[in-house]
Amino acid sequence: MARLCNHAPMVGRIPEGASRRGTLVQRCARGLLRTFGWRSVLVWPSASKGIIVVYPHTSNWDFIIGVLYKVGAGLPARWMGKDTLFRWPLRRLFLRLGGIPINRRERSGLVGTLLAEFDRHEWMWLAVAPEGTRSRADHWKSGFYRIAVAGNLPVGLGYIDYATRTVGIDTYLSLTGNKEQDLARIRAFYADKRGRRPGNASDIRLSP
Repeated sequence: MARLCNHAPMVGRIPEGASRRGTLVQRCARGLLRTFGWRSVLVWPSASKGIIVVYPHTSNWDFIIGVLYKVGAGLPARWMGKDTLFRWPLRRLFLRLGGIPINRRERSGLVGTLLAEFDRHEWMWLAVAPEGTRSRADHWKSGFYRIAVAGNLPVGLGYIDYATRTVGIDTYLSLTGNKEQDLARIRAFYADKRGRRPGNASDIRLSP
């Protein structure tokens, strides 16, 4: 069974509500990950705000593993999910876990809304699955990129790699605004990461 790695020391101010001392809930989450055979890796972000890309996303199990990782690490990241997930009886739980319901059926100025949300907080990291689906697509949704460039926010590259049974965030990028250059670096990082259903992993390129 894989061993849960010790987390790297956090750089910068610890956000309010964060805990790295191993609360009972954190220990339980870490124990479940170990039981499932997963290894966890975390390099804490040095900036107070940013985007976390999560790729590849090919299975419903990704959500369960991702939540256990977030809770076990004590990282108070927020995340976006389709609004249909936020229904009774799970709505309150998902909101407490940092979920932000998104209505994908409407074009509602999501980028501007989220940039305003970043401005309202001293510490905010937002996790995004840019594929937007567990099925294969020929591109990523560009929202995360536009938010990061417009807000000058660093991007953490999160992954759930079924090939090595490793879930983590250990690499951060500053985007240049040159899409091809930025995406080339992202593709290189994810080249050896495998989802539960590798054939469902979407191409790493942005929508036109």
